[in-house]
Amino acid sequence: MTSLLLASASPARAALLRAAGVQPLIHPADVDEDAVLAAARADQPALPPRDAVALLARAKAEHVAASGPAADLVLGCDSLLELDGQALGKPGTVEVARRRWRTMRGRTGVLHTGHWLIRTAPPAGGKSTAVGAVSSTAVTFADITDAELEAYLATGEPLAVAGGFTIDGRGGAFVRRIDGDHHTVVGLSLVTLRELLPRVGYQWIDLWT
Repeated sequence: MTSLLLASASPARAALLRAAGVQPLIHPADVDEDAVLAAARADQPALPPRDAVALLARAKAEHVAASGPAADLVLGCDSLLELDGQALGKPGTVEVARRRWRTMRGRTGVLHTGHWLIRTAPPAGGKSTAVGAVSSTAVTFADITDAELEAYLATGEPLAVAGGFTIDGRGGAFVRRIDGDHHTVVGLSLVTLRELLPRVGYQWIDLWT
């Protein structure tokens, strides 16, 4: 079996892989995301959200590939919600989450998830050592009431997830529709991973347990 090391602490990403027949190793990346983005914005002040998630996914994968346990493949992921051209990560506090949701409700944003896949052994046959891609899905939020919002904030769920919502948890009832890959919104696009694997010399079914 080909081993996949997931450079993420996200239980949703791990659960998604397991449900798809993949048993990942888990080693969260200890990366200062703000510092990574600040360095990039020194050269490109108007860094698009798609570029931001690609950059963070790569930073996480490279950090874990260099310092984590041995595995055939290392996968880094990062997600951000784009609304009005702004990249929205984890709110962190109730106040920030409340402010964002008051702006988001009844509207459509785009959830971007970056993926960076590293093959730790030298590839053969002209394959790449590392490849990346970004998957984007439009998310339309329900126009939730203030009472619903306050109850949701009280659960703590929206504070530590990209965009301040989940689609596979309590927040799923507040998503009216999506246009694109559902798994992108969870935080890891399975079809994107499947398409990246041959570029580093593996196939999706190599990961099945």
